[in-house]
Amino acid sequence: MPRMTAARAAVEILKREGVDVAFGVPGAAINPFYAALKAGGGIKHTLARHVEGASHMAEGYTRANPGNIGVCIGTSGPAGTDMITGLYSAIADSIPILCITGQAPVAKLHKEDFQAVDIASIAKPVTKAATTVLEAAQVPGVFQQAFHLMRSGRPGPVLIDLPIDVQLTEIEFDPETYAPLPVYKPAATRAQAEKAIQFLLESERPLIVAGGGIINADASALLVEFAELTGTPVIPTLMGWGILADDHELNAGMVGLQTSHRYGNANFLESDFVLGIGNRWANRHTGDLAVYTKDRKFVHVDIEPTQIGKIFAPDYGIASDAKAALELFVEVAKELKAAGELPDRSEWAASTQERKATLQRRTHFDNVPMKPQRVYEEMNKAFGPETRYVTTIGLSQIAGAQMLHVYKPRHWINCGQAGPLGWTIPAALGVATADPETPVVALSGDYDFQFMLEELAVGAQHKIPYVHVLVNNAYLGLIRQAQRNLDINFQVNLEFENINSPELGVYGVDHVKVVEGLGCKAIRVTEPDQLLPAFEEAKKLAAEFRVPVVVEAILERVTNISMGGAGIDAINEWEELATEPGHAPTAIRPLVRPLV
Repeated sequence: MPRMTAARAAVEILKREGVDVAFGVPGAAINPFYAALKAGGGIKHTLARHVEGASHMAEGYTRANPGNIGVCIGTSGPAGTDMITGLYSAIADSIPILCITGQAPVAKLHKEDFQAVDIASIAKPVTKAATTVLEAAQVPGVFQQAFHLMRSGRPGPVLIDLPIDVQLTEIEFDPETYAPLPVYKPAATRAQAEKAIQFLLESERPLIVAGGGIINADASALLVEFAELTGTPVIPTLMGWGILADDHELNAGMVGLQTSHRYGNANFLESDFVLGIGNRWANRHTGDLAVYTKDRKFVHVDIEPTQIGKIFAPDYGIASDAKAALELFVEVAKELKAAGELPDRSEWAASTQERKATLQRRTHFDNVPMKPQRVYEEMNKAFGPETRYVTTIGLSQIAGAQMLHVYKPRHWINCGQAGPLGWTIPAALGVATADPETPVVALSGDYDFQFMLEELAVGAQHKIPYVHVLVNNAYLGLIRQAQRNLDINFQVNLEFENINSPELGVYGVDHVKVVEGLGCKAIRVTEPDQLLPAFEEAKKLAAEFRVPVVVEAILERVTNISMGGAGIDAINEWEELATEPGHAPTAIRPLVRPLV
């Protein structure tokens, strides 16, 4: 039997589980693992500037392509605690990433050794499993089980903590005979599929709510096929955006209090039956449950049995992987269509598209300083259907989701539930690493951008080009808007007069200088007509220099973005709405008549 260090065995398992990229920061307690990484070859390592950044890079890498599992590596103590936010973000959105940390020697655990912390206990609530390996011979089994857990059932992250002496201990391990464990995923039965579709047949105005579980299951094409077979309009969730193209005739828009369309909410309120697949009924999607559930029936399909009934009790629930369920749904629908038993939904579907062509928000404003809506309008012109957007939280993300267009699964990459500021830059780097051929465009407000902007240097060092749109109003815009309910405007102002850049006025941080100092390119835009040329120039600079390129748009200080505080029937529309086609020139459907 071959002998090798436990660290080397772990590296060999990573390769055989399909890992060829890792993100991390070395340190004393994880150096034996890095030595094995170097000796083993076959895994490209990207050095992050912050260990939290490495965890978000791993997330972006996983989210970009089916089957990917991002790996992040750090030393003992603060490296592990730094990565907790990444683990939380991953488990919240059902994203598998593997976090590997170094640890003090086994004999020094619980003796207050330097940078020794019980990271497994800390990480347990935000992982599917978190283990400190105390016996070197257990390392292969722990890594094998980690990949099995990450891929089985509801996907999610795992943390493995390796004491330095465990890493260095030699064990007997034969990589050539290693094989991954079979993946377990619950699957719907034929009877369950038939019952779910019976609800669909009995309704008059059905909708499908398509969640991120469909993307995780790589089942978007099946969802589109099922919707087209049955003529059922589709509401993608924020995490499911892109499952079917925004311009598809059955795309009825997004629903919710924030990242939603006027026509999406209106279409949902007209429905009498909802088939939710791979979604979790997030509160910013549903709003007030009394409004959301009134006068309609629900069937819920989710891979996690305990998710069914967690938010509200559906009329029928199925614990199933989205792909397994949709395969049966398509099979049953095809049989019903052949027998002429599928009702004609064309009138209902047409009505959803009529709302799409009439209930629109205005994007075309010529104001200086700029309104953010104009930025997204020009982004729609500059960045085509192949674009992959990456963003996190804030008014920039909310407005972007209301006004941008997405045409493919995994082309809207957003940490939906956790929403940590600073996520966007490292996640975009992870996405661009996973798929360097697809254009990546990140979107940030100024505060999100400033949280982890040091990771731009990673893009410069490792030649990872992408375009980053930075909308700057020198404000914590979303928090300021939320504070209106408390009649305060407190500790949300970021403005100051920069003594080194007086031309900025009160916009404070000179992002162009900072970005250039980190080895990247930057363009500042102050007038709306400059946006499109700047975006085109940014694409050229990214291609030429192979680095991130930031386009900073200087916005008016205060813009309130459409959102509601209670139900999806009571969204506050702060800005004037589109009443003629020129008000929303990049809308999916041209405005066909003025609103009354």
